[in-house]
Amino acid sequence: MKNIIIYTDGGSRGNPGKAGIGVVFCNEKEQAIKKYGEFLGDKLTNNEAEYGAVIFALKKFKSLFSKELAKKTDIEIRSDSELLVKQLSGQYKVLDSKIQKLFLEVWNLKFDFKSVKFKLIKREKNIEADKLVNEALDKQDLLKLF
Repeated sequence: MKNIIIYTDGGSRGNPGKAGIGVVFCNEKEQAIKKYGEFLGDKLTNNEAEYGAVIFALKKFKSLFSKELAKKTDIEIRSDSELLVKQLSGQYKVLDSKIQKLFLEVWNLKFDFKSVKFKLIKREKNIEADKLVNEALDKQDLLKLF
């Protein structure tokens, strides 16, 4: 494993509100190898959820494939969040104190990999990750009914 593409998305219903993430791990040929949708919690913003998806993805890679393999792997995070991609690429300042903490967490996680790059994609290229966010949020809504 040398190159991994990870599609990430985060969403918040209410903004702030109930938040979830979607993460799709792909090989170099863009074939999905792992998919995750997770509920993050309540009273979170969309931007916090977007960062949460990246943090989840980087941590999950290490837990699935090992820290040793991470050191040999180039990661490309693809997201439709302009704020996230431009902040993590150094083009935008990080002003929000909650986002600053999440930014630092991502920044520190990057050191466990050969390289981590961030690429802004159109929303229609991130459909699978978006679907996983909504499934996680819908599932949480169903659980509250019982």
